[in-house]
Amino acid sequence: MPDADFLQREFPQDETLIYLNHAAVAPWPARTARAVRDFAEENARSGARDYRRWTEREQQLRDQCRRLVNAPAADDIALLKSTSEGLSVIAEGFPFEDGDNVVTSDEEFPSNRLPWAVQSRRGVTLREVSLQTEDPEAALMAACDGNTRILTVSSVQYASGLRLALERLGAFCRERGIVFCVDAIQSLGAHRVDVEAAHIDCLAADAHKWLLGPEGIALFYCRPALRERLTLHQFGWHMLRDAGDFSSRDTTPAATARRFECGSSNMLGIHALSASLSLFEEVGMDEVEDRVLANAGYLMGELDRLSGVEILTRREPARHAGILVFRKTGRDSAELHADLNRQGILCAARGGGIRLSPHFYTPRHKLDKAIEIISTTL
Repeated sequence: MPDADFLQREFPQDETLIYLNHAAVAPWPARTARAVRDFAEENARSGARDYRRWTEREQQLRDQCRRLVNAPAADDIALLKSTSEGLSVIAEGFPFEDGDNVVTSDEEFPSNRLPWAVQSRRGVTLREVSLQTEDPEAALMAACDGNTRILTVSSVQYASGLRLALERLGAFCRERGIVFCVDAIQSLGAHRVDVEAAHIDCLAADAHKWLLGPEGIALFYCRPALRERLTLHQFGWHMLRDAGDFSSRDTTPAATARRFECGSSNMLGIHALSASLSLFEEVGMDEVEDRVLANAGYLMGELDRLSGVEILTRREPARHAGILVFRKTGRDSAELHADLNRQGILCAARGGGIRLSPHFYTPRHKLDKAIEIISTTL
C-alpha cells in the first residue's frame, strides 16, 4: 500500500486544486514528467544516437500493456495514437457484408459510435440500445441476431459512469461467433480488465485518462484470429514483416499487431506511458481499484447528505468504477460546473449533471474540501 509520502512525491499538486477530472485528461505522475524531461534532454544532447535503446523501451511498453490487460502475448499489442484510431482499424477493416449489423449502446462517446455509423455505406446497420434498464447486458444481448457481427461497448460509460459486466457479454459473444469489441478508456487504470477472462476480441484505450499518461498514444489489443480478418487501410514501413529491410519490395504485413502501426513510433509517448504504467505495477491494480471505488463511494455517501442532490450514477460497486455523476434539483448543471471550476474543483459537465472522477491517489482531505465547496455552491 503506498504511503502518504510516496503519493506526495508522485503527485505534488497545487493544494488549491482539487483534481476530480481523471475521466477527461489526467495529470501525470512525477516519474512520467521526469521521463519526458529526460527524453527531451537526451534528444537535445545526442539526438537518436541510442535509438536501439529506445526500441527496447518500446518493447518494454508492449510487455507492460500485455500485463495490464492479461493479453496472451506482447505481439497482440499495437501502440496507436488514440482510442478512435483503434476502433476505426476494426470498423474499417472488418469484412462486413450488406445486411450485417453492429450492436452498441445509445450512450457511447463518439469514438465508439462514429466508426460504426459510417459503415452504413457498406449496408451495415448500427443498433443503439438503451442502457436505462435494470439489466443493460440483457438489453444488449437481446438486440443481437443472426446478422450481428460485432458487439461494441464502453467498459464504463463516460457520461453516466455505468460499468458493464464484460465477462457476461464476452461469453455471450464467444458462444455466438460475434466479435466483442471494448472501448476501455474509462476503465484501464481505474479497475482491472482481463481480455482473456472477458473473451474480448479487441480493445482500445488512450493513455491520457485513468492511465495517467499523455495524449497521442493508445493501447490497442487484437486477437490473432481477428487481426488476420481485417483489411489494412494504412501503410508504411513500420507495419511490414521485414520492417528493418528498407530495400525490400515485399509488402507482407507483420503477423503481429504491429501491422496496424504504419509509421514511426511515438517515442516520446512511449517513454511517458511506460513510466506511468510502472507506477500502476508498483502499486498494484488490486490496490488501485480498491482505492478508486473507495473514493467514489465516499463522495456518493457525502453527497447523499446534501439537500436536493440526486446521484445519477448507479450505486452498486459492480456498476461503477471511478466516475460519479450528480445533479442539484433546480440548478443548471453548466452554471454549477463553471462555479465549481472557479473555486478549484476540476470536474466536468456530463450526463445532465456534474461528473466527478477521483483517482486512487486523491487524498481524503481534498474529497472533504470538494464536498464543502459543493455544499456552499449549491
